[in-house]
Amino acid sequence: MKKLKNEKELIKKAIAIGVAYGEKRGAVEFEPTDSASDKLEYIYRLLVHDKLLQPLPEDQVSQETIRHRLAIWASKQKVGK
Repeated sequence: MKKLKNEKELIKKAIAIGVAYGEKRGAVEFEPTDSASDKLEYIYRLLVHDKLLQPLPEDQVSQETIRHRLAIWASKQKVGK
């Protein structure tokens, strides 16, 4: 897995878009005390459930792979969404 050039910024974008998506959908209400890793895992599982993201094999699911997958997803999202 090759790290993206601006992966940190894309992860921040993925969290922002994912939190907005989850709350708008009514599936979750994030608290300010929720960690970034908890948010990322929840967003990943929600997007897989809604079939917006291809699931990883369960034995390959880790924080690193979730971060990478969501960074790629965020890079394909329009800013206005």
